[in-house]
Amino acid sequence: MQLTLESARALDARDPLAKFRDEFVVDDADTIYMDGNSLGRLPKRAIARVREVVENEWGKRLVRGWGEGWMDAPTRIGGKIAQLIGARSDEVIVADSTSVNFFKLVHAALDAREGKKQIVTETVNFPTDAYILQGIARTRGKNITYVSPQNDVAISTDAVVHAIDNRNCALVTLTHTAFKSGAVYDMRAITQAAHDAGALVLWDLSHSVGSIPLALNACEADLAVGCTYKYLNGGPGAPAFLYVRRDLQEQLFNPIQGWFGQKNQFAMDFDYAPAQGIARFNVGTPPILSMLAIEAGVDVLLEAGIENLRAKSIQQTEFLIGLWEAWLKPFGVTLNSPRDSKIRGSHVSLGHPDGLRIDRALIEEMNVIPDFRFPDNIRFGIAPIYTRFEDVYCAMERLRRVMTEKLYEKYAGERPMVT
Repeated sequence: MQLTLESARALDARDPLAKFRDEFVVDDADTIYMDGNSLGRLPKRAIARVREVVENEWGKRLVRGWGEGWMDAPTRIGGKIAQLIGARSDEVIVADSTSVNFFKLVHAALDAREGKKQIVTETVNFPTDAYILQGIARTRGKNITYVSPQNDVAISTDAVVHAIDNRNCALVTLTHTAFKSGAVYDMRAITQAAHDAGALVLWDLSHSVGSIPLALNACEADLAVGCTYKYLNGGPGAPAFLYVRRDLQEQLFNPIQGWFGQKNQFAMDFDYAPAQGIARFNVGTPPILSMLAIEAGVDVLLEAGIENLRAKSIQQTEFLIGLWEAWLKPFGVTLNSPRDSKIRGSHVSLGHPDGLRIDRALIEEMNVIPDFRFPDNIRFGIAPIYTRFEDVYCAMERLRRVMTEKLYEKYAGERPMVT
């Protein structure tokens, strides 16, 4: 692959997914957005959908909206997300936040493996998952075994398998695509090892869904959670989703017993009885405005095809890494993501001791928007549904200028509120 602007534009001209960029609001001509792994762009269909919900469904139909499509939104949209993660339509529901869903499923898994004390997770897990595990372990008397990467980029499958206590492990829980490095775990092998030990597995798919083809059923995955505001383009703070394999749904119990998870909900019975199937993992009234906005972004991804998106993502991350090697490696910029595309997600992390200052210079002087994760990771999140090869080229070209002219030196290393 040639590392020129002309070659980037040629790749864009041949890109069968190029038309989908027009499905999104892109009115910042000189800004290169490389943070789709934190917050996806706004789908144009979402604008029309939210307007319809506000003006007509809420504005005119009022409470009747619940019987005209609102009540089944969590399962309907969940069924669409299921197509992106290799699950059955009745195994996924949209509800609550990722953190709340994670809390629910950790408790449910531990209840199902009562008597076993070990939880296996990773030191590079997303912090909210770690916080929740620490709180649950403290209150329930469980022990957490942490697995660390050997090279600060990826944790080997063997290391995870070795950490599982075959007699005492209740739960293995990992972030499928690591939020800092973009390293991807072997879901099938780790799930099998956990099952061999009699443990359940809970996957956090937040940095995988919408960017990597997933096969939860084929891997016999037990449980999963994920957010919708990254590659699914559901909007800031959009509700999350959870997955429970069909044969486990009647065995597991939701620790937060809310009325949307109640059997015969509108009978208003005083005593709680869980609903059948995936609906029992609902809790309270869903936030309809933000929930219905998710559907537009998911529909666009389904039209594009997740295998097609993955193929383009690999091309684009390879292109970015090629530019890093040619232009940025000589400045001491390191590749903090796996070199092998088979174990790399759709974001690439580049490292430098002055990474935070470089990130600030990119945003404030170069109109390039990545994000930063301590201690030194500048993350470039490629969302192939709307990111162009030209965007990748120009982002790296502007980063080269920041390094060549040392533009980052004018910025303090103080942590801003949001990175």
